[in-house]
Amino acid sequence: MSIELKKVTKYFGDFPAVYDVSFAVNEGELVALLGPSGSGKTTVLRLIAGLETPDRGEIYIRGKKVNNIPVQQRNIGFVFQSYALFKSMTVFENIAFGLKIKKWKKTEIEQRVKELFELLDLKGLEERFPHQLSGGQRQRVAIARALAPKPNVLLLDEPFGAVDAKIRQELREWLVHLHHDVNVTTIFVTHDQEEAMEVASRIVIFSKGCLEQIGTPRDVYENPVNEFVARFVGVMNVLELVVTNGVARIGELEFPPHGLIDGQKLRIGFRPYAVNVSSDPNRYRYKAILRHTYFLGIMLRLELELPSGIVIKARMSKEEYNSLGLQDGKEVSFEIKQYRILSKEGNQLSEEIPAV
Repeated sequence: MSIELKKVTKYFGDFPAVYDVSFAVNEGELVALLGPSGSGKTTVLRLIAGLETPDRGEIYIRGKKVNNIPVQQRNIGFVFQSYALFKSMTVFENIAFGLKIKKWKKTEIEQRVKELFELLDLKGLEERFPHQLSGGQRQRVAIARALAPKPNVLLLDEPFGAVDAKIRQELREWLVHLHHDVNVTTIFVTHDQEEAMEVASRIVIFSKGCLEQIGTPRDVYENPVNEFVARFVGVMNVLELVVTNGVARIGELEFPPHGLIDGQKLRIGFRPYAVNVSSDPNRYRYKAILRHTYFLGIMLRLELELPSGIVIKARMSKEEYNSLGLQDGKEVSFEIKQYRILSKEGNQLSEEIPAV
């Protein structure tokens, strides 16, 4: 095991920024810490790095407890969101800085920096200063500097947050390839669900200082453990139903009561891909108006409005959309293929139910 946290808690004053968090990262794994602002993910990263000290709990790196070991002795590479490059130093000097502090020999420094220039595609930038670089280049220099001392762990805090969308996409792909080449245990913080899903082998999801779920991108998307995860990772239709005359209802939509009696409430959720849509208003049970179509590249997201005003999100390929002859304002019919019970009279559940 490369990194392990056991019941780690950190307070800032009376505020629990991180509360009773436990998880482990395997050697050579690429893991994302995902959550909204203020969820505790960056604090967890700083606790691992040694920039913060836990109030309770234990942190292990390669089996060694590091709670009281200073940051300089943890052999960790840390990349800040702001890059934190030295403005008065060239790219070469920035990357070599940590090696000089560690008193590496000059020939060893030159060889290591040369390796990193080739590995991170920085050749030709040796004598430039940070202000002469693009955002993507500055990020790669910051990562090269962190990798220079050959750390056991690489920590990245919102690594792509300061660049535009096109560069961000390029850096995501680049990070995956880099991780494959260097095979160093890597943890990165992000609030971008798509980024975490695309880059990480596993995702650790935080909310209000607590760990909500950990799993592969597919696990957390298809099998969310609670409503927060279901809503935060991807798009989710969430409906609150009331059992009336033995049927759970909201507007025109009806579902089995799942053991509840009249008057009790049930919350369900389903992804847009779980909704079948037809241009034939009579094919499926429920009728709606296609109010708006969002173009997402090869996929389209549809907003369907029922007569009661309930809005349902569906998804399909543009080829299917065109073959059905769909267009905004047109009457359609739909069915819900499966859904997940999110809560039943206050109890959190995670049970997927076929609807048709």
